Amino acid sequence: METRPYYQQADIQNTKKLREMLSALPSFCGTFFRGIEQETSSRTRIAYAYDLKVFFEFLIKENPVYREKTVQDITLRDLDQIKALDLEEYMEYLKYYSSGEQAEHINKERGISRKISTLKTFYNYFYKKEMLQNNPAALVSLPKLHSKAIIRLDIDEVARLLDQVENGDGLTERQKAFHKKTRVRDLALMTLLLGTGIRVSECVGLDIPDVDFRNDGIRIHRKGGKEVVVYFGEEVREALLDYMEERSRIIPVSGHEQALFLSLQSKRISVKSVENLVKKYAKLVTPLKKITPHKLRSTYGTSLYQETGDIYLVADVLGHSDVNTTRKHYAALDDQRRRSARNAVRLREKPEKDGPSV
Repeated sequence: METRPYYQQADIQNTKKLREMLSALPSFCGTFFRGIEQETSSRTRIAYAYDLKVFFEFLIKENPVYREKTVQDITLRDLDQIKALDLEEYMEYLKYYSSGEQAEHINKERGISRKISTLKTFYNYFYKKEMLQNNPAALVSLPKLHSKAIIRLDIDEVARLLDQVENGDGLTERQKAFHKKTRVRDLALMTLLLGTGIRVSECVGLDIPDVDFRNDGIRIHRKGGKEVVVYFGEEVREALLDYMEERSRIIPVSGHEQALFLSLQSKRISVKSVENLVKKYAKLVTPLKKITPHKLRSTYGTSLYQETGDIYLVADVLGHSDVNTTRKHYAALDDQRRRSARNAVRLREKPEKDGPSV
């Protein structure tokens, strides 16, 4: 039976995954992950474990000093011998490498930056604990990140997207067969994402008791487990009410009784399934834009900022812990607003043109 909330279930699964990954890493890594547990999410720690595995495998494959070792054989003393030049060589390696399963991996500037940031956190932890004498990661600069254009839906694209979800006109015959069964659910789900800006993980984690129609709000758990209420408007309310009526007639699989959004198998819908349905509908509306659930979140944030001009409100509603994160994403809109203001103040009245002479 699923007796715990979804976010707790996810944390348990991530904890199991991390323990499995730790068994293939040097023993001292356990100390690191225990040390950062209070300030990181379980998903972040899994990402760190993956990045560290890539680094240790690089040492064994590319550095002759460690060639006779296994990943589990690497010690903190070994790490103390690493130089900044070794890490710069690692950055070059990250651009393209193959894993033991012969899978090819390509990293661009953001992927490289993330993996080097992991090493900086890792080295900094043991250096501060005086378990390492050297901190070569502190001497390495992160690659310069070029700003990327934020992909979002335009207002007319939002309307056409919801029309597609409701009508399914552009779907294939096979897709239309499924659409008949999922139309109400899909419309409620897409309207909720576009009308609140919640994360896809927060959406799939919703339980029926989390929806409050008295105050038009949903209770969600942000990153780190923080519980907040996000409010929705009339369009979201109507779509949710329609779905709740349909949902009341579905008998869920045991353990999924409280889940709000269900799959065709009557289980809690997965993040992957939501990503697929967003891709399916968005491709019909805007084939040149790669639209994901996160892009729907950006679309909502853009609309909210354009309507209010309040970056702090946008940061709060989207659940950004640092307003600079929000400001970075919507800086282009600030410039747009400044441009639109250039003719707002008139310094002198223009003289009226004389009429044609007679």
